[in-house]
Amino acid sequence: MTPLRIDIVSDVVCPWCIVGYRQVQMALDMLEQPVAAETWWHPFELNPNMVAEGEDTAEHIARKYGSTPEQSRANRQRLSDIGDSVGFAFNYGEGMRIYNTFKAHKLLTVFGAERGWQAQTALKMALFKAYFQDRRDVSDMAVLAEIAEQQGMEASVAHAWMLDESLTQGVRAEQRQWLDENITGVPAIIFDQKFMVPGAQSAETFAGVIGKVLAKRNAGDSFQV
Repeated sequence: MTPLRIDIVSDVVCPWCIVGYRQVQMALDMLEQPVAAETWWHPFELNPNMVAEGEDTAEHIARKYGSTPEQSRANRQRLSDIGDSVGFAFNYGEGMRIYNTFKAHKLLTVFGAERGWQAQTALKMALFKAYFQDRRDVSDMAVLAEIAEQQGMEASVAHAWMLDESLTQGVRAEQRQWLDENITGVPAIIFDQKFMVPGAQSAETFAGVIGKVLAKRNAGDSFQV
């Protein structure tokens, strides 16, 4: 099988990130040429200055984007419908809150560095589920330690990593790196460490991009997506 590295800059509380990931997985199944894809996740905070207790999602969206309650409900329904189409059930409803995700990104970084892309992806999926389906507080250290433990890391070790200052500096530096590369929204999905596709595109679009990446790989050419 043909190897392919996929890097996804994303946030745990970004619904389009799980949608985009599912679309990429669907795209891989569409290819005539079998591909062995490795998916690596990278930190991006949609709300780096979020207060510790989080914020009501509807109020946050209204304040940030000027959406009316009716528009917010319509957008949530649209996302739910899209989620259903890619096999991920969003559990939206009144009272849902949005949280800061920096500690979650620290754990994801450690999982990737120490355990590899498969373990990192499994943790990312668990975090998406915890937030969007179980409506858990993914800024809470106890919640995060529990999820990490379910993925094979002792809770005490997870706690220590979340408090580790060196790791904090490393994740902050990586976040700045993506901003320096003009990534200001997520998901940003990078194929072969060269070709970046912004947003949750359709599976057909991603399949087309991957096909071009594989065709151009040896030639060293570039292309517009």
